[in-house]
Amino acid sequence: MENFSEVIVIGGGPSGSFCALNIAEKNVNVTVFEEHDEVGVPCHCAGHLSIKGLENLGFYPLPEKLLENVFYGARIYSPKGSSFSIHFPSPVTCVVNRALFDKHLSRLARKAGARYFLGERVERLNYRKEFVEVVASKRTGEKFRFFGKIVVDAEGAACRILRQMGLTPPKNIVYCVNAEVENVKDLEPDSVEVFLGNTYAPGFYAWLIPKRDGTAKVGLGTRVGNPRTFLKRFMKKHPAAYLKLGHAKILRENFHPIPLSGPIKKAYADGFIAVGDAASQVKPTTGGGVILGLNCAKMAANVVVKAAESKDFSAKFLSAYQKDFMKILGFDMCVMREARRILNLMSDSHLNNLIDFCGKTFSEDDFQGLEDIDFQGKTLLEALKKPKSTLAIAYFVTLIFRSAFKV
Repeated sequence: MENFSEVIVIGGGPSGSFCALNIAEKNVNVTVFEEHDEVGVPCHCAGHLSIKGLENLGFYPLPEKLLENVFYGARIYSPKGSSFSIHFPSPVTCVVNRALFDKHLSRLARKAGARYFLGERVERLNYRKEFVEVVASKRTGEKFRFFGKIVVDAEGAACRILRQMGLTPPKNIVYCVNAEVENVKDLEPDSVEVFLGNTYAPGFYAWLIPKRDGTAKVGLGTRVGNPRTFLKRFMKKHPAAYLKLGHAKILRENFHPIPLSGPIKKAYADGFIAVGDAASQVKPTTGGGVILGLNCAKMAANVVVKAAESKDFSAKFLSAYQKDFMKILGFDMCVMREARRILNLMSDSHLNNLIDFCGKTFSEDDFQGLEDIDFQGKTLLEALKKPKSTLAIAYFVTLIFRSAFKV
């Protein structure tokens, strides 16, 4: 049937396309609905990814045209402008052109046999006894019906379809802006720069990511207010950022929400699975979700293929997906969620003290062996083996105590 596909994926972003790729490679019929006319447009994040994460998924090295820069570490700034640097002997992260990266994944999925419908928005799902009916609309307003056995929801943080399914959407949302800028001064070409502080990015942080062509990506997230307003303040008022961005010109900007609450408690139902931002498979510390989403998309595909083989699309059968990804992510997500909660408790003055302390206490050599930025709980366990960790943790706890009791 022209309007039937065993598996229907909602969303042509990285998680949706990678899930479709892994399903198609197992010779299961899969169709992707993408509401925009072009995959990857509009762009939804800065595209800063861990190289190890990409390597583990078989994506690195990337095609050169996708790669905008590679980084050996990061410089972390306090609200007052002091900083400390983390540096590794080999590249640990990269920044990609997200539009081209998304298109790359969709091409791989199409090559494997996935079918794409672009510019067609899924409005609702109607579940029948033997199939699921997808009601979608074209840009013209024309509606049509499509049929399948199971839906993979990769719609992103909007969670419109997730809510229709009666599942609880993610909480603790930050609202982000990411801008492409030119005329930036004194960039550190091999380092990402991170700026902490509630004055400039309440409940999150700001970033500066240099590109090889001399331009950069700058952005931030906030729990309150307008992110564009905070970005302007950050570029003009932050004592360290102003020196680099005070006269920068914004070429383009995009906005997107990020869920920081960790994976939702139930990402499945009868004939339904959610992946990526829709399931809040996002690091609560940094908001990075591409690598985790890709890993979970692969796990979702494995369960969907088994469901198709057994002809069992029940919630009971699909619950294996939740168990699979929580087995991999559970510990790290708990650690990152707690780290985010603690960081949000800290005042700007205590963040100033913490960054000053780190700058005086740690050298770049102290961070060797801590390159895994995706599974940060396990990285913390490795950090605890290092001699200076006890001193740092004691100081950190003292600051938390002071912040909690307004000392």
